[in-house]
Amino acid sequence: MPVLDNGTVVGILSERDILHCVARRGVDAMTTPVAEAMTAPVISIEPDIAVLSALSLMTHRRIRHLPVIDGGRLVAFVSIGDLVKYRIERIEAEAAAMRDYITGA
Repeated sequence: MPVLDNGTVVGILSERDILHCVARRGVDAMTTPVAEAMTAPVISIEPDIAVLSALSLMTHRRIRHLPVIDGGRLVAFVSIGDLVKYRIERIEAEAAAMRDYITGA
């Protein structure tokens, strides 16, 4: 989940962050401010970044979600699953086009 301050993404709070907080603080995790549990600074992308570049960033940084920032504002939040699904659909469409071309359809 993106954490916003006046419309600016200042952190990400994931289930992993919550589990780490619970492991460190026990029951006190329930009263811990989000700012202390979230991951910051935020790794983000701009809307015009290539899908493969975003996937590469996510793989290398071992993250599953990326905020999409345009002009300093959050415009979307993508998951690695979203991007992999998109790539698979593109590859399948290209394969179908190639089969049609080869068979003359």
